[in-house]
Amino acid sequence: MANERIYNFSAGPSMLPLSVLETAAKEMTNFGGSGMSVMEMSHRSKTYLAIFEETKANLKKALSVPDTHEIIFMQGGATFQFSAVPLNLMGENGIADYAISGNFATVASKEAKKYGTVNIAASSEDRNHTYIPAQSALKQTAGAKYFYYCANNTIYGTEWKYVPETAAPLVCDMSSNILSKPVDVSKHGLIFAGVQKNMAPAGMAVVIIDKNLAGKELPFTPKIMSYKVAIEKDSMDNTPPCYTIYMLGLVLKWLETQGGVAGMEKLKSAKAKIIYDVLDSSALFSGCAEKDARSDMNVTFRTGDEELDAKFAKEATAAGFDNLKGHRNVGGMRASIYNAMPVEGVEKLAAFMKDFEAKNK
Repeated sequence: MANERIYNFSAGPSMLPLSVLETAAKEMTNFGGSGMSVMEMSHRSKTYLAIFEETKANLKKALSVPDTHEIIFMQGGATFQFSAVPLNLMGENGIADYAISGNFATVASKEAKKYGTVNIAASSEDRNHTYIPAQSALKQTAGAKYFYYCANNTIYGTEWKYVPETAAPLVCDMSSNILSKPVDVSKHGLIFAGVQKNMAPAGMAVVIIDKNLAGKELPFTPKIMSYKVAIEKDSMDNTPPCYTIYMLGLVLKWLETQGGVAGMEKLKSAKAKIIYDVLDSSALFSGCAEKDARSDMNVTFRTGDEELDAKFAKEATAAGFDNLKGHRNVGGMRASIYNAMPVEGVEKLAAFMKDFEAKNK
């Protein structure tokens, strides 16, 4: 395998489209005849600003971001946003509603408690986060500054199939399913996403915010975490993650050749079905998430025997399917099939699963 590419099913950082990597490699030492790498450019230079502006425009186009909202590029990934969101939106003595459908929403809610009152509007913890709470189960708080949910749960393999209807502005962590399907941005006060799953290499979060929500941060909010400052300075109050933004630009151009997010939606559903069909017909493997909440991005499954799970992961790696071991919190297996995973990789994994079952009856 040393000189061959494997099928990388990592939950993040995840695989990137091969053509994107090849373009980046070609331009690594001399971008566009500039005589330098994008890694070496001043973020204020004319050449880099063209990259920045094109990337931002293409992201706005891909997600149909309305003019009411602003796109921000921020360092720190999604975890940074767990603090930035309440610092910017909760206000003094504020209250926020959080829907707890997995690990990262749990972590985000704990962080938010440092800055105000958190109401747990719903939780799927009672069934080990194998389902998504229904709209009717959401207990909203009068006067809440925002309602928070995580659209896709990488560890447990569940995904929200609906957009919550809320009185408060809607805040969504879309780190692991952004760009995989069309999104009505206008329904959200704020969307954020760590880029290392469907968008670019790690090191940045994209924030899409209703401009009316900016400028209400707590007085002790660090300048680097202020959405108002980020909007005013167009993400350049400090040096932005220049190369990550460049890579995001390449991914967005690739996405357009695949039919955009509408094309990705069809493809992701087809890829997920290949693996779920194996699970539904298997006597050995079983899916972890309840069927109506299954994620199209992260397929979680197990055999029911920890030793057999470990054997599967080991043999899969040897066969060229890497990072299939489940998260340490839940065990089992997890196949992350983000946008860049080709259909061929999913088909070959499905065949491997069937072969493994035949040999381990």
